[in-house]
Amino acid sequence: MRGLGKWLGRIVLALVVLVGIGLAGFWIFAPAIVGKAHNNVIDHSPYPVSAAGQALHDTLIIGDWHADSLLWKRDLTERGSFGQVDLPRLRDGGVAIQMFTAVTKSPAGQNYDENSAEAFDNITLLAFGQLWPMRTWNSLLERALYQAEKLHKFEAKDPAHLQIVTSESDLDAVLARRAKGEQVVAGLLGIEGGHPLEGKLDNLDKLEAAGYRLIGLQHFFDNALGGSLHGESNQGLTPFGKQVVTEVARRGMILDVAHSSPQVVQDVLGMVDIPVVLSHSGIHAHCPVKRNLPDALMQQIAATGGVIGIGYWAEVACNDITPKGIAKMIKAAIAAVGEDHVSLGSDFDGSVETAFDTSELPALTSELLAAGLTEAQIRKVMGENMLRVLRARLN
Repeated sequence: MRGLGKWLGRIVLALVVLVGIGLAGFWIFAPAIVGKAHNNVIDHSPYPVSAAGQALHDTLIIGDWHADSLLWKRDLTERGSFGQVDLPRLRDGGVAIQMFTAVTKSPAGQNYDENSAEAFDNITLLAFGQLWPMRTWNSLLERALYQAEKLHKFEAKDPAHLQIVTSESDLDAVLARRAKGEQVVAGLLGIEGGHPLEGKLDNLDKLEAAGYRLIGLQHFFDNALGGSLHGESNQGLTPFGKQVVTEVARRGMILDVAHSSPQVVQDVLGMVDIPVVLSHSGIHAHCPVKRNLPDALMQQIAATGGVIGIGYWAEVACNDITPKGIAKMIKAAIAAVGEDHVSLGSDFDGSVETAFDTSELPALTSELLAAGLTEAQIRKVMGENMLRVLRARLN
């Protein structure tokens, strides 16, 4: 029996060692594999950039409303071998203002038609696999706070190239630094869906203190604030959702209706007198899919003085995602909502495949020129419209 005990003990030890090796391998290799697979840039030859396009691009203030780069296990101060956004590539692309958005919940089987809020949450597994702090494993609020902490750490590591912006004076400081030749990016924080509030209005104080200035109401599922464009209810704002909208409008914060149901958007437009943002989307007239809200609703958003952020991925662009294809969609957006209401909203690093990353934005400027847009229109789309809304909302 003693020999059997030793034998069983060795088996248990071997199993423990194997499990440990398996977990170590999972934690070491899985995050990079998953991040690369979900944020692929299609292999391509260098895109042509005309001399006129490059010359114009070098004079632009460029801003992007939406990138989910904080979700992944990457050091954004270093040039990555995968993904679509990091500080070196933002500098290459001439980007002055980048909104970094926090994803905190994602339903298994995520799709554009219908998702259950009760589906298994993919971000829980991602948080475990990337060794996020245990406090994030079962708290959506803590996931948002942790992603804000990551951006603050990147700022502390590379203050020459990243400054977090929470006010108009911060924004002015970054633009002044850039005017002196510094290659610094203004980093802003937004949440994708109001579920990190966890049903408590007081948690808005915690998000604001962490640096968040853009509040999206929904993501891929219905939440305590109201219906998602991809949820089950198609409902409008709940009483709690109306409280949140009122409070966001009262503060120096930006209201984002990307992923919200049409009824939520209508409810928001009936409540507020501020510029409303739809941070990442396409244009229905150009690509008639559910993900792109009807043009008439887009025009109502524009009428608030707000903007539509144009994304770069296949589902909103009907698969034409080269710089030339995105330039066509931007031209269609100007026709639909006006040149003062179109912005960039890439959805980079948002589990989307793109045909270019942020370093290749000169090719987009070049294609906008080739598509017949004026220099004034290009300046607005590439950043001035975003800058106007930020100035209207940041205190």
